[in-house]
Order: sequence, then C-alpha cells, then structure tokens
Amino acid sequence: MSRVAEYRERIARFNPRLNAFIDLAENPQGEGLCYGVKSNIAVKGLPLTAGIEAYRGEIAPEDSEAVARLRNSGAVILGTVNMHEAALGATTDNVAYGRTQNPWRDGYTPGGSSGGSGAAVAAGLCDVALGSDTMGSVRIPAAYCGVQGHKPSTGAVPTDGVVALSHLLDHIGPLARDIETLWNAMNSLAHWGDTSKLVPADLAGLRIGVWTGLGEVDVEAPVATAFAQAVDRIEQAGAQLLQQVSPPDYAYGKSRRAGLLVSEVEGHGVHEARLDADPAGFSEGFRKLLAWGIRRPAEEVTAAYDHIAKIRTSAADLFETCDVVIAPTAPQQAFPFEAPVPANQADFTAWANFAALPATAVFSGVDPDTGLPHSVQVIGATGRDRDVLAVAAALEAVFGKPPMPPGFD
Repeated sequence: MSRVAEYRERIARFNPRLNAFIDLAENPQGEGLCYGVKSNIAVKGLPLTAGIEAYRGEIAPEDSEAVARLRNSGAVILGTVNMHEAALGATTDNVAYGRTQNPWRDGYTPGGSSGGSGAAVAAGLCDVALGSDTMGSVRIPAAYCGVQGHKPSTGAVPTDGVVALSHLLDHIGPLARDIETLWNAMNSLAHWGDTSKLVPADLAGLRIGVWTGLGEVDVEAPVATAFAQAVDRIEQAGAQLLQQVSPPDYAYGKSRRAGLLVSEVEGHGVHEARLDADPAGFSEGFRKLLAWGIRRPAEEVTAAYDHIAKIRTSAADLFETCDVVIAPTAPQQAFPFEAPVPANQADFTAWANFAALPATAVFSGVDPDTGLPHSVQVIGATGRDRDVLAVAAALEAVFGKPPMPPGFD
C-alpha cells in the first residue's frame, strides 16, 4: 500500500471521531511528504472557507504560494483541515464545521486556531499539516496535541493566498511528529535551497535563557512542574542556563490586549464586505469580537500598534546575551470544551509574533497524572529559524519524540 493510500485509510478510520480533515483531494499526486492544509490556506480546487459559514462553497482558484512551494518539492496535498472560525480563537470549537477532538482525550480541545492541523498530525493522518499562527495558533495546538510545531520568522514563508486574520501578525508554519520533518517542510516553504541534513545543536555550552516571571501568569501546576523538570534535564545535558531572562517591553496584559485589538481591527477589514452582505454567515461570538475591536478609540488602536512596534525593535537586545529563550508553550494543558477558555493561552507565544522571531514548540513528555502532553517552546533571533530548529532537535533527543496517542497505533 502506498503512503498516500495508508493515510487515506487512516483518515477514513479515525477522522469521523476527530473531525480534523474537512475536505479531501480527489486524486492527490506527488512522491514527497503528505500534508493536511488549514482551511484558510488556498489549495486549488478545494473549498477556502477559513472556518466561516459565509464562505462555504468558495473554491480556491489557485494554490497559495506556500502550497505551490510544497507541490514543487513533490509534496502530496491530502486535503484541508478544520480550524477555529476565521482563526480568531484557540479551541477549534467551530459552529459551522464542528468541533475537532483532541486525539489524547475525547471532549478536549486540540487548541486553535490550527486545531485540525494539530489533531491530524497527532493521530497520524498525515506527515505534516500547515497552520497559521497569529499569536500562537501553530504552537498551542502542537502543545495540546503533543506534536512539534514551528512558527517561522516574519517573512520567511509567504502568506499570499491565505485568508488573513492580521496582516501584521499572521505566519504560516508546519506541524509534524518530529523536528526533522519540520526542517524538511521549512526547507520547501522558505526556499532555503539547503540540501544538508538537520544537525541537532550541541547543548554543551549553549546559552539558553529561561523565561522568568512565570509567576505573573496563571500557569497550571502540572505545566509549572513539567517545565521545571524539563529545565533540569536541559541543564543536565550541558546547556548553560540563564535564569533571569524577560522579553523586553513585553507585558502580559497589555500585550495580550494589543494583539487582540490589532487582530480584530484587521480581521474586520478582511471580512467587512461579507459581514455586511451575510452577517448570519458568521457566528455571534465572532461578530461581537470584531465589533469590540472596531469600537475602540483610534488612539487606543494606535497605541496597540506602537506597543507591538516597540517590542519588535527591542527584541534583538535579548539575543546578545543568550542564543535562544525557552518557556512553556502554553500556561495550561488541553482542557474540556465545556470549561471556560483561558484568557492567557498566548501569553508565552505572542511575543514571537510581535517581535518577528522564529519559535518551535517541542513535545517534552506526557504527564503521569493527567495523561496529557507537555511542551517547551524554543525562541530565537529573527531569521535564525535553522538554529532554532537545531536546538529543538537537541531537545527532542533529550525528551524523546512524541508517542502516538492511545488508540491510534
């Protein structure tokens, strides 16, 4: 059986339970890695809905630039995967296209907004899935679903042919079950033109900044414990840990509000015409979020952009003293759909979007008590994607590669 046939068989067997894939390509072609693509990224001939009911039936006339680059590398596009409506949210509890279940536990969110991407990779329905990441939407699903995910440096992967949420903050990035596959995907997406193999970084002597001030964020006890254990293991592997590292000018509450405001203002601009023509095609919750954004005073919107610009300018200073920064990927593990959605999901991820930095979510183990995966995030200087992935590969060697969730072997 071919690799494509194996994946199509697994999709037929497991997707009814997960609701990860939404539309399948009729006759996928290629000899390379097999991909799922988030449904806000254009795949020629498949619906381009961005998880929005109002766009149901819209067919992409051409591939996005990212998908075109993948096809040129021989990639197989299996189909498109579910997402949080319009990429504005972090649960993938989609009112139009249904919930995507976390493969680690039914009834739990896979994260968002690229939840279908995380679930599809974790359950072994594809080699790689493309997601979009505005404030953490590749890395949070990677963390909740126990896989690896990379948000590239700003501009490394083109966003042409993507239904945007925020033109300023959006990134396209891959999720996979191992760092080497992420490396190969990024080689195609970013046109590195580098045929060399991934070489894990030597942790001995590597200057790793440990994100300080975790007490200012409501970090779940299992996450805090797992991160402390991960830091100990990294130090035992020979890394030089710098314990007092804090992103310059990044303030959790202020930054969170700035990111949401920019996303909602720019998202309204993207969807304004369709919102006016078909308001019922958008959920009430989504309409309320955009309405809040566009009602904010102009000076508040300007201040949000200024805050993000200041963070982007000052970020380089931190990497004069350390090679990379590590932090928990998210302050919590996956949680039930019925639970309140934490406001702080992106507190450790949004900095990389604001500051144009590459960042990789690395699986760091399964919690012995909760049975859910943990994740450590590696963040590096802008343009240093390969260095960040090399460090991520070294951490993968320390923590081990992600296991298949129970029931999906």
